[in-house]
Amino acid sequence: MKLGILFSGGKDSVLALHLIAEKKQYQTTCLITMNSKNKESYMFHTPNIDITELQAQTIGLPLISVDTEGQKEKELLDLEKAILQAKSHYNIEGIVTGAVESTYQTSRIQKICDKLQLECLNPLWKYNQKALIEKIVEQQFKVIISGVFAYPLDRTWLGKTLNQNTIKQLLELSEKYGISIIGEGGEIETTVLDAPMFKQKIKITDFELKWEHTSGTYIIKKAKLTQKQTTTV
Repeated sequence: MKLGILFSGGKDSVLALHLIAEKKQYQTTCLITMNSKNKESYMFHTPNIDITELQAQTIGLPLISVDTEGQKEKELLDLEKAILQAKSHYNIEGIVTGAVESTYQTSRIQKICDKLQLECLNPLWKYNQKALIEKIVEQQFKVIISGVFAYPLDRTWLGKTLNQNTIKQLLELSEKYGISIIGEGGEIETTVLDAPMFKQKIKITDFELKWEHTSGTYIIKKAKLTQKQTTTV
């Protein structure tokens, strides 16, 4: 089955791609990215969405990128347009999402897929949050926190790499404050700089931190692809 991946460049969509790639019955033919002008979009990840161009290049898949004003519900028409492009250009038979808990997102994507007669696959759906974030580290993804939007997360979290120490801190904050350790409540957003399917890794050469009141973003201003280090025996 030929598939298109709804791709934000964050940890969940990249992990969904990774899991689907492990299944021989599926063939991923393209990535689909929505560029929302609304930073408060109900549907779409926004921090560093432009980095998907470099990610697509290093993964080796074509990228369909569609702009949207990000107006609630109306943005779904733009998503349908993007999926139609994928169906027309790459003959996809199904869509893959990185949804974990959001019924709001999955129900709307499923509705579009039903209309377009496409399968909808959600490989991370109801995945244990601790197991999910640990799998990302175990599989040697390099993921940075590119947005924080909930107390008690502060600006020191911007740009942090997900690792065992970060997971421990997030678990402690989850127990004390009830936040989702993977950001399912919108607490954090992430950007993937390296993953098993990346032929080259992404190196950030210029960035800016933007902080307002109790939330902020790590803005990648410039980045490039660089060779991965190879280990010799």
